[in-house]
Amino acid sequence: MGKVTVFEVAAQAGVSLATVDRVLNGRKGVRQVTIDRVQAAVERLGFRRDPFAAALATKRVERLLFILPDARTNSFMRALHEAVSAAAGPMAEQRVSIETQDYPAFDDAALARTLSAVDPQHCHGVAVVGTESPAVRREIDLLAERGVAVVTLVSDVSPSRRAQFLGIDNTAAGRVAASLIGRMSPAQPGAVALLVGRMTLHDHAERRLGFEQVLRREFPHLTLLPTAETLDDSAVSEPLMRGILAERPDLVAIYSAGAGNRGIIAALRADGRLPAPVVVAHELSAHARDALLSGIFTAVLHQDQEQEIEDAISALRSLAHGVPGRPTKPMRLQIFLRDNVP
Repeated sequence: MGKVTVFEVAAQAGVSLATVDRVLNGRKGVRQVTIDRVQAAVERLGFRRDPFAAALATKRVERLLFILPDARTNSFMRALHEAVSAAAGPMAEQRVSIETQDYPAFDDAALARTLSAVDPQHCHGVAVVGTESPAVRREIDLLAERGVAVVTLVSDVSPSRRAQFLGIDNTAAGRVAASLIGRMSPAQPGAVALLVGRMTLHDHAERRLGFEQVLRREFPHLTLLPTAETLDDSAVSEPLMRGILAERPDLVAIYSAGAGNRGIIAALRADGRLPAPVVVAHELSAHARDALLSGIFTAVLHQDQEQEIEDAISALRSLAHGVPGRPTKPMRLQIFLRDNVP
């Protein structure tokens, strides 16, 4: 059965479209007997209002804000910015205004200030790549109290009053990385390096947790080295990786749970050891793709940035119109090897 329209409601109730509109929107000027007739028709037909169509009819502009880390040193965040820009044009035709605001990566105080500056009178929903800090949680909670819908992207902020999290299951991603490394590494003992952007990021902390759980439980012959922070910056990750390679001739595997992959690639190319370490990284950037094809990377775990932005826009629009958010499932984690890289 197709979607029930207001035309069918009007015909069933024996009234005009204008009368149906007045009843549905609770406006005055309609007799109670007519209201009852329209409401009975609504119930019989199972009519459900489309809040988005109503917004178009009233010429209301929905204003959404994406708060993202700056993308100067992070290819994944750059792709996320580009996905927002690509979505903004088509959504403008539906009277949805989408803006982006940057904050310095890993800067909790700057993110809290950016959230605090959001004006509920001019913003209906916020999507934010969050960092874990009491100040950030407080500002998200305050926005929710002031009627602004908030969803988190890529990295969650929990506990908080954000409505939904949109991203992959990062703990599962870490477990997958450990399984790949454990099965592809030599059977003899060896060292494994774990590099993250920063442990204050919820997604990086969860990846580490999942990775360590599986590696220690299922592959006890592999020694996990202390977690190293790269700040998602290749200028940091390259000398850090060079140092690990120089100090650990027994290094058999590397898990890059954050960004900064260009630095890791450069260090591995300069080292040139054989057999090369098994390397699992995140996000299929141009650099990661080349590393896969050349054999420097063994596997890349990927999340679809365009799908993330599309889901965020859909969730924010529903929440802003008072439509309960659909139960969210983690985004599908994609695994790329050299054999299936697009």
